[in-house]
Amino acid sequence: MDVNKKLQCINMMEYVGDWNEWRKNLRRAVSVGKKAGMSDDEIEGLATQIGDFLAEKVCPATPEEELLKEMWGVASPDERRMLAGLMVKMSE
Repeated sequence: MDVNKKLQCINMMEYVGDWNEWRKNLRRAVSVGKKAGMSDDEIEGLATQIGDFLAEKVCPATPEEELLKEMWGVASPDERRMLAGLMVKMSE
């Protein structure tokens, strides 16, 4: 990874926070979405878009995040949606 890409990636961590903070934020977002009347399918779609953003912009900080990013990178669109759905379930 070139230096500029690495710096952009690291700077994104300011917006994402650590894993526990991310899960808390996801839990809150899912709760708000459900209260607003969003279906599970709509929430899963948004989680997939967020996963795409994170995979592109955020450097993995742990081996687990590296594995998730690698899995996201080789997954088909349907598999990415499934991974996003699992992340939503884990947050609940």
